[in-house]
Amino acid sequence: MTIRIGIAGISGRVGGLLVEEVARAGGELAGGIRRPGATMPPGLPLLPDIAALARASEVVIDFTHASTVAGHGAALAQAGCGWVLGTSGLGDEQQAAVAAAAERIPVLYAANFSPGVNLMLALAGRMAAALPAEQYDAEILEMHHRQKVDAPSGTAIALGAAVATGRGTALEAVMRSGRHGDVGPRRTGEIGFAALRGGQVVGEHMLLFAGASEHLALVHRAFDRRVYATGAVTAALWLAGRAAGLYSMRDVLGIGSGL
Repeated sequence: MTIRIGIAGISGRVGGLLVEEVARAGGELAGGIRRPGATMPPGLPLLPDIAALARASEVVIDFTHASTVAGHGAALAQAGCGWVLGTSGLGDEQQAAVAAAAERIPVLYAANFSPGVNLMLALAGRMAAALPAEQYDAEILEMHHRQKVDAPSGTAIALGAAVATGRGTALEAVMRSGRHGDVGPRRTGEIGFAALRGGQVVGEHMLLFAGASEHLALVHRAFDRRVYATGAVTAALWLAGRAAGLYSMRDVLGIGSGL
C-alpha cells in the first residue's frame, strides 16, 4: 500500500531531497508547507498550513524549527497523523509537546537520521559504560555549516546523553558546553562540548574518551544531506500504521539495547 507522506519544511535544505526520496521509495507526496517567503521549484503541491498537511497525510516529516513544534504536534495529533520529527534545539516545552503528541499518535523523534550516527550513538553508551569517568574524560567536538543556528548540535547532545546514560547519570548534571578564560581544572565526570561553525560542512561529530595512557575516538562525517532524507523517509514508511508512542531510529534500524 502506498503511504501518503507530507513534508513540513519542503523548501529547506533537506526538503527538496525528501521530495526525491519519497518518490524513490515508492511513497506518495501528499504535499508540503514552507516558511513565508521561501522560494522553491514550481510544481510541488503546497498546502496552506500544518493542519491541512496533517489531514492530507498519513505521516508528516518535519524539518522546521523548534518554535513550530508545539503547534505542529497539536495539529498532527488532532488529525491522527504520524510524525517524523528531525527538528533540533528542542527545549523543555517542545519536548513536553512531543511527549503529549506521542500519547495520541505515533511519533518518531531523532537527532539524526543517518544509520551511521545512530550506530555511533549505540556504541557511545556501551563505551561509556566500559570506560569509567574517573579514568577517561569524555569530550565531544562537532562542526557544521555557517548557517546553523543552534549549538551544540542535536546530534552532539544526543551523543552526550548516550555517554551520560552509559555512566548512570543525567547529561544536565555533567554537561560543560564551551570553555573560555580561567575555567579551572576539568571536573571528573563532566562531558565537554565544543562547536565549530564554518563553510558548508554538512556535519562532523567526534566523541573522544581521553585517558592518561590512551585515547579512543568515534568519528562520523556526513558528506551529503541525502543521508538524512533517505533515513527520514525510511522512518516514515516504518512509522505508518504504528500504535501511538514515541519511537527512535534505533527501532527502525533494529539496533537493540544489547549492542
